[in-house]
Amino acid sequence: MIKKEDIFPIGQIIKPHGINGEMAFSFTSDVFDTESVPFFVIEMQGILVPFFIEDYRFKSNETALVKFEGINSDEKARIFSGLTIYLPKAFLEKVEDTEIELDYFVGFTLIDIQLGEIGVVSEVDQTTENALFVIPTTDDELLIPVGDDYIQEIDHENKRIIVDLPMGLLEL
Repeated sequence: MIKKEDIFPIGQIIKPHGINGEMAFSFTSDVFDTESVPFFVIEMQGILVPFFIEDYRFKSNETALVKFEGINSDEKARIFSGLTIYLPKAFLEKVEDTEIELDYFVGFTLIDIQLGEIGVVSEVDQTTENALFVIPTTDDELLIPVGDDYIQEIDHENKRIIVDLPMGLLEL
C-alpha cells in the first residue's frame, strides 16, 4: 500500500486532451523524463493509486501530455482533471529542491542555525508574490519567507528545513 509520506507532488492533471484518454498536465519537475519512472501516483477518492504510463510527450517546459494504461476515452480521462500527480520518494534525490512543489514542505520542522527550532510548517501561503511558510505559535502565527537566500539545507528524511534568517525577522 502506498502511503502519503512515501510520495511527493510533481504536478497536476489539467484536462483531457483528445478522445483517446490522453491528458494534459503541468509539472514542476521533469524527473519522469530523465529517470525510468514506470508510473505516477494519483489520489483517487482518498486512496493513492499507481497509474502506469503508456506514453507521454512534452508540450512546453511546464506542460506535457500523458496516456495511462487502461484509460482509453475522454470520459475516463476527465475524472483525473485537477488531480495532483505524485512520485515515490525514491526519485526525490534526483529532483532539484527548486522543482519540488511548496506544499510538500507542510509538516517539516523549520530550524534556524542561530535560534534553533522555530516550529512546524502548517501551510505554505502562495497568495503573495513571495511564498511564505506559515508556522503556528501559541499567540498567532509566524510567516517566514521561502527563499534560497535563507534555506541552508533540506533534510527530506527527517523532515527538517535548516534556515539562516536575518536578525530580527521573527520580531516583525
